[in-house]
Amino acid sequence: MKKMPIHNIDPVYDKKSEILILGSFPSVKSRQIRFFYGHPQNRFWKIMAAVYEDEVPESIEDKKSFLLRHRVAVWDVIESCEIKGSSDSSISNVKVNDVNRIIKNSRITRIFVNGRTAEKYYKKYLEKSTCLKAILLESSSPANARYSLNDLIDDWKEKIKGDINNDL
Repeated sequence: MKKMPIHNIDPVYDKKSEILILGSFPSVKSRQIRFFYGHPQNRFWKIMAAVYEDEVPESIEDKKSFLLRHRVAVWDVIESCEIKGSSDSSISNVKVNDVNRIIKNSRITRIFVNGRTAEKYYKKYLEKSTCLKAILLESSSPANARYSLNDLIDDWKEKIKGDINNDL
């Protein structure tokens, strides 16, 4: 039996977290450095900095601090799976994370999924148990060449900040 890679990154959240952004499964590079969106070409951190009008965090500690300061929780839908390299399209034999542990210990009212693979597995395995529909954010992955950095910033800002403004 083939050994499946295991998710080795703890979720980032605290009791003040209000939104949860879920990826699919960490890339090879992210698993190596043991933190989210670790591939230098992934645009997640640049997008988040633009959405929150803040500096792009560099170190893992800076990234954790950034997320908590902006009340953003981050984790992934998938705990373990069969995957070739970092290719979401090759994912099979999925076991999902228990995202309800974050929801129960925070103020999460909105869930966003980073890309269509995260959306697919969230809807299939988690949506019923969380009772929260996920909002699709176009993938920050470098494999998503259809969207420029500016396109992604516009998409994420409209969905994340637009949601906040509608709540006021």
